[in-house]
Amino acid sequence: MDTVPELTEYTKVYSGELSVSINKFRANGKTISKELVEYSDSVGIIPVDNDQNLILIQQYRFAAKKSLIEIPAGKIESGETPEKAALRELNEEIGYSGRLKRLIEWYLAPGYSTEKMHLFIATDLKRSNKRLAMDTDEMIITKKMTLNTALKKCLGGDIKDCKTISAIMLYSRLNPF
Repeated sequence: MDTVPELTEYTKVYSGELSVSINKFRANGKTISKELVEYSDSVGIIPVDNDQNLILIQQYRFAAKKSLIEIPAGKIESGETPEKAALRELNEEIGYSGRLKRLIEWYLAPGYSTEKMHLFIATDLKRSNKRLAMDTDEMIITKKMTLNTALKKCLGGDIKDCKTISAIMLYSRLNPF
């Protein structure tokens, strides 16, 4: 049974696209202080074309200082449902629309962040008639690959993004090749 610690102090130290707070709480008779990144929930999409190829993206990530191969993903904007956000991100990042199937919700880094990701599979992909503009910091290249190739890239260390590795591994369990 989970014991919920008692929050005794909350201080927001930064507010912007994300917020950072310092939280003090009582647990096991002790006062503990934790820094927390507060961030919107997000979506991740595993796009699968009619030939059963995964459509992944490659983009430069400033924090990692390198280009990473990832599933299309992004934050849920104010007023959006996870489904609407997934369809928007699918259009923005790879230029497709499709039929969504919800897979799972998971926390990306629960030790310090509030972000929860809603993961979908997108099938019946069709090129979007009206492609939405990418975010200003996005320079994306699409990469089609078989599930087997994607798994090899995960296990071989060529795919380094944990949400992408987890999504591909989960998808492979649901759809063995």
